[in-house]
Amino acid sequence: MPRDWDPALYLSHADERSRPFADLLARVPVDARTVVDLGSGPGHLSALLHARWPRATITGVDASPAMVERARQDASAPWVRYELADVRTWAPPAPADVVVSNATLQWVPDHLDLLARLAGHVAPAGALAFSVPGNHDAPSHRLLREIAARPPYAEHTSGVDRPRAHDPETYLDRLAGLGWTVDAWETTYLHVLHGPDPVLRWISATGARPVLQALPDAERAAFVAEYATALRGAYPERGYGTVLPFRRVFVVATRA
Repeated sequence: MPRDWDPALYLSHADERSRPFADLLARVPVDARTVVDLGSGPGHLSALLHARWPRATITGVDASPAMVERARQDASAPWVRYELADVRTWAPPAPADVVVSNATLQWVPDHLDLLARLAGHVAPAGALAFSVPGNHDAPSHRLLREIAARPPYAEHTSGVDRPRAHDPETYLDRLAGLGWTVDAWETTYLHVLHGPDPVLRWISATGARPVLQALPDAERAAFVAEYATALRGAYPERGYGTVLPFRRVFVVATRA
């Protein structure tokens, strides 16, 4: 299985994945001329940034070569560019009016300690805005951890990256401690998915990907079959589709 992210698989639920980003941008009280999107993925959200700040130049940053390549292939506008970099070490040539991140920081271990560094890349009167999944205790993730911990999978999946995030109050406390004005909240979306094993397809593009990548081909096939069965029990298909409750945590911190 490829070790990089799969842009096509990720974009299979582009509408559902884009909605939290639009909700986040609506709460950013800044008239930006420079915007940086950390974890910009295949660039599918750049149009939302341009719609929110039509006079701004936008820089997308991602650590995945496949995602950056896809974003550059699709990019034709002069107001956006994409660069390959790690959010943990990335630094802009000058502070940006808005630094935004959608569903990325949960992949960075101890990302609470990174917030002060990211805040330092924000211009005066600018904003740091991000959202992270808050569903790591949901059945989808609990089942992933439980099955991955069983033999014969455990010997391959021990120590793989697992996403982690905090509650809104934790982020508020950390950024308010820097003297910033912080708006933090959470929302649970009820995504109605369609087709066979839609929750498996959803999570295979994101949270389950490190586990799937760690497994050899034979074990991966068995794991996917076992995991799919468990997910069907946890998320039964209804007459109108399969409901995936998805909790998201949002933070907009504005610099004085």
